[in-house]
Amino acid sequence: MRGRAPLHTAAAGILVAILAASVLAADQLSKYLAIENLPLREAVPVWGEFLQWYLVYNPGAAFSLGEGYTWIFTIALGVVAVAIPVIVIRSVRSRVWAVTLGLLLGGVLGNLFDRLFREPGFGIGHVVDFILTPWMWFWMNPAIYNVADIFIVTMMIVVAVLILRGVRLDGTRESADVPTVSDEPVGD
Repeated sequence: MRGRAPLHTAAAGILVAILAASVLAADQLSKYLAIENLPLREAVPVWGEFLQWYLVYNPGAAFSLGEGYTWIFTIALGVVAVAIPVIVIRSVRSRVWAVTLGLLLGGVLGNLFDRLFREPGFGIGHVVDFILTPWMWFWMNPAIYNVADIFIVTMMIVVAVLILRGVRLDGTRESADVPTVSDEPVGD
């Protein structure tokens, strides 16, 4: 049995747009609810020590790294937010790539929205983080993140898996055949 027919450009674009808009809406709604209902910098247990709400405004990247360079993160998010639709229009014909890039774009747009429109100002806004998993320690800091971060990290893992498995943007796979040296003499 052969695989599905490749997506048309319009179908790939529509799928990416719907998924990106859905993730962006879920991210911004969850941040709105966190801001309206959670105390700032106070742990609210959800599932004991495993999962807590903890509202913070993050000026940096993951684990508040690079706090003085917020504008660089804004530019990087903007570049990715433009690159994904360009890649989709030019190359994506695979459903798995369209879904992956749509969910990734939604996460990127969620955090880009914060960088552009939240305090302290345009392009240097702080990202709203509120999900705390105290058991997840990296670089001696607990992980505090948001819905957009979940989609960004998860989809980047999926991108890596797709690349390692040789799945191209058009849905074809790289050949597993490795050229070998022939025992037959070359030429006459």
